[in-house]
Amino acid sequence: MKQMTSSSSSEAMVNEMGDLDGDSLRMHKAGRPGKIEIIATKPLVTQRDLALAYSPGVAAPCLEIAKDPAKAYDYTVKGNLVAVISNGTAVLGLGDLGALGGKPVMEGKAVLFKRFADVDCIDLEVDTKDVDQFVNCVRYLGPTFGGINLEDIKAPECFIIEQRLRELMDIPVFHDDQHGTAIVSAAGLINALHLTGRNIKDVKMVVNGAGAASIACIELVKAMGLPHENAILCDTKGVIYQGRTEGMNQWKSAHAVRTKARTLAEAMKGADVFFGLSAKGAVTKDMVKSMADKPIIFAMANPDPEITPEDVKAVRGDAIMATGRSDYPNQVNNVLGFPYIFRGALDVRASTINEDMKIAAAEALAKLAREDVPDEVDRAYSGRRLRYGPEYIMPVPFDPRLISAVSAAVAEAAMKSGVARKPIPNMAEYKRSLSGRLDPTSHWLQNLFEQVKANPQRIVFAEGEEERTIRAAVVFRDNGYGTPILIGREEQVRETMKSLGITNTDGLEIHNARLSTRNTPYTDMVYKRLQRDGFLRRDVQRMVNQGRNVFGACMVAMGDADGMVSGLTRRFPECYTDIRHVVDVDPGKVAMGYSVIVSRHGTVFLGDTSINETPTPEELATIAKQMVKSARMMGHEPRVAFLSFSNFGSREIERIDRIRKAIRILDAEKVDFEYDGEMQADMALDHALMKATYPFCRLTGPANVLVMPGLHSAHIASRLMQSLGGVTVIGPVIDGLQKPMQIVGMGATVSDLVNHAALAAYGALSRRS
Repeated sequence: MKQMTSSSSSEAMVNEMGDLDGDSLRMHKAGRPGKIEIIATKPLVTQRDLALAYSPGVAAPCLEIAKDPAKAYDYTVKGNLVAVISNGTAVLGLGDLGALGGKPVMEGKAVLFKRFADVDCIDLEVDTKDVDQFVNCVRYLGPTFGGINLEDIKAPECFIIEQRLRELMDIPVFHDDQHGTAIVSAAGLINALHLTGRNIKDVKMVVNGAGAASIACIELVKAMGLPHENAILCDTKGVIYQGRTEGMNQWKSAHAVRTKARTLAEAMKGADVFFGLSAKGAVTKDMVKSMADKPIIFAMANPDPEITPEDVKAVRGDAIMATGRSDYPNQVNNVLGFPYIFRGALDVRASTINEDMKIAAAEALAKLAREDVPDEVDRAYSGRRLRYGPEYIMPVPFDPRLISAVSAAVAEAAMKSGVARKPIPNMAEYKRSLSGRLDPTSHWLQNLFEQVKANPQRIVFAEGEEERTIRAAVVFRDNGYGTPILIGREEQVRETMKSLGITNTDGLEIHNARLSTRNTPYTDMVYKRLQRDGFLRRDVQRMVNQGRNVFGACMVAMGDADGMVSGLTRRFPECYTDIRHVVDVDPGKVAMGYSVIVSRHGTVFLGDTSINETPTPEELATIAKQMVKSARMMGHEPRVAFLSFSNFGSREIERIDRIRKAIRILDAEKVDFEYDGEMQADMALDHALMKATYPFCRLTGPANVLVMPGLHSAHIASRLMQSLGGVTVIGPVIDGLQKPMQIVGMGATVSDLVNHAALAAYGALSRRS
């Protein structure tokens, strides 16, 4: 089910939930407005590039496609392009916002397609409520797209529109509000029936709500074997029974049954299964009491279910419960379905998405939930035991196995049912290729946030008087990551909070370094460390009293906090120097900073980008080992390249010799990862060129861990990539210190601060595990 948030009428409005609305408005507006853009996949730099991509060269593929329309899948993006189309008449739970009002949601759906299944997507908002006009607009888009995802169109018009477009178009047309919810809930139902020992042909089911999703749910469950007479559909006027005339239409009439029940309460008596897609509070405890043994209750109204799991548990300890909410077990979330359904349909060039494909998707989801959950998925949902049972009957959204399990099942069903125009010859190889479409970094980040949420930490925000710091601290608190500790003058911090409209200060701590009762032990600790480095006690006292980074680091060093983030108001070297006055380097490690570069082609780890100006051979080797550990932690199999200006050159100069000595050190240690160098960056990243030019190179694929020869080149490279755009740069992430400390750049956003605070919290957790 889709999640709804209330909208804000003013960009300046700040609420007490971490300014979610305000931050969302700022995120959508920042930089290039919106959430999507078009990126060219071929070089378009030289005149020849343009001649090949456009006139006159483009005539060749045009002529080929004119002779054989199927060649469009070979020469254009059609085979991986979906349109998300809406008229905005039923946007989330907000109602009819109009075509333009729904555009942010459609852009968001496009992002989900790309994020979860690597499907390119364009949103189209059609400004009409007239069914004929809408259908006439969309029907002619078939040559452009490989599939159509209809979205946020109200019932009953959505039924008519989808049916007519499916008849008129030879590409998949799928209304996700109907079928996405139906498929995911059907998957949960399969497992709930299995756990309670029921057969779908014998159960009695009640569905409350007669909109698009409800009708689709009852139709799919019937297609899976539920007898027509065993399902009772209800709407706001009660049971839909044979002979009823009030408030009826052809879609409701198709599910009318002979029954004496006239109200939802009467229908629920003795029912085995309840599906709700209606409204908050529609189901009472007495209704739940009246159901059969081991009732199956899917209360999927959003944002508030028909009845809460707490209320169900109060009267029935034997119930299996699902909702549309992420804060309860068994979330019915459409993102488990639509990206992978389209992925499979596109890959076999299906002409439609039929019932067989929907059932295959539901069965694949159900089967995946019954399998052993990988450690990385367990870690991503820390605090919940993800094992098949009453509280885990469907997979979770960040399970990386979804793309291969569901997409392959849909593709296979399309082939078996005769709607696939390009059958896949080797399903095992296809499943492997699906897994390779997604970069594991995003799964690791989700894992990180979930683990921190399950194990909240006390994190120092050293520059506590800054507006961005305060906003980040509130977000950190409201996301459940832990207790933010703001360092600053309390009156100034509270004045800034007031100006931001933040009135809820529960769960926030403010510490004034100058007035703290912990000054003396902090000073004693730091003076003991620095007394032989030319520091007088009064120097140290001044550092602790006036230096927020020193004071914050002392809190962490002496166990008063778990980690720290800083950097908004001072340059990295000054912040790092303050921290190092208090915190030592881990034995056997090198203090370093690495940056994670996430691009559309994958993830690369770059280091050291922040601390060591000219690393020794020993330091280079250690940096490589530390980066390998981080890469593996994020789900990557590391291939390390030691970068330089030459490729295995013959010039005996100190900069190259350091790299060669580092290689020899790793050789002697017999490490368990691939590495080689020295090599240039383009050679390291282009494996075909690497093997053709230097067949002796040890790397079996493009390098994804790049060890830089010095701070100058590392810092320039990371900042250049970040400034040019097209990539996401995470970091630098500080590694090698005995306490978790992170430093952001002076231009860091609120999100950057929250992310680095979470990294510090995760570092604290990792040290304890």
